[in-house]
Amino acid sequence: MQNCEHYRFVEKHRPFRDLTFKFYSDGRLTIIDNGAGEVITPRELKGASHDFYVRKRIAFIKSDLEAKRLKYA
Repeated sequence: MQNCEHYRFVEKHRPFRDLTFKFYSDGRLTIIDNGAGEVITPRELKGASHDFYVRKRIAFIKSDLEAKRLKYA
């Protein structure tokens, strides 16, 4: 069974996108522009939304590594 962490981020500056980030336990990522109803890539992120993505991605990787370390230690 795949675990998925959902996060919502609303940009405070143009283009004012409402984004949903889905981080899956197997490393996959889906970013949805809720206003346009389409999937976007990390390359399309700028400013605060890109910083949000990077911080969450790093936290997700750290958490995954810690869980694996505890499991196999």
